[in-house]
Amino acid sequence: MSEEDDIILSELDDEELVQQMFDDLYDGLKEEIEEGVNILLERGWAPYDILTKALVGGMTIVGADFRDGILFVPEVLLAANAMKGGMFILKPLLAETGAPRVGKMVIGTVKGDIHDIGKNLVAMMMEGAGFEVVDLGINNPVENYLEAMEAEGPDIVGMSALLTTTMPYMKVVIDTMVEKGIRDDYIVLVGGAPLNEEFGKAIGADAYCRDAAVAVETAKEFVARKHNQMSA
Repeated sequence: MSEEDDIILSELDDEELVQQMFDDLYDGLKEEIEEGVNILLERGWAPYDILTKALVGGMTIVGADFRDGILFVPEVLLAANAMKGGMFILKPLLAETGAPRVGKMVIGTVKGDIHDIGKNLVAMMMEGAGFEVVDLGINNPVENYLEAMEAEGPDIVGMSALLTTTMPYMKVVIDTMVEKGIRDDYIVLVGGAPLNEEFGKAIGADAYCRDAAVAVETAKEFVARKHNQMSA
């Protein structure tokens, strides 16, 4: 690309700028995304509109291509990192305006398991879809999940495992929730390479999500359902 071909973001109209931000997110260009967010703010865009129209809109394309095998984990992590740059600017502004959230998720890898790439990807994609995400990290005993549920009041509890030996611990967490009478207060999503749908059903999770894109779609579906039941 020669110098003359460089796109100057501030010279684009709103629609072109949003389209360009989709491309920049897709390419994982963090600085460009930050610049785009700042330009839209200067133009008087509401933070929530920038989040949903530019960032979530762009990540939706990334998510679809990841699901269809056109993009792979490294590219998605780059896109999510660019998104994070934009979110960093918007977060305090969203808090001020009391913007509506899609929902809140607590996520962590279960006890005995220290794998986190898949979990991180889900957390980033969920943030990319407008969810608030509390990441508990790796190696979480049941107490960590229970404390987070109480402290954070999430809609969704997400558990991840990459080892066949740590998978059964998910059942320990769900059984404990049942014992405490709080199982029905949360949407429980599970994921990780060795899991499958049968396993998810067997341990009493609401759904098994085979990858981050599916996790986002599933989370949206369940949260919408939950809101509909509450307003009914």
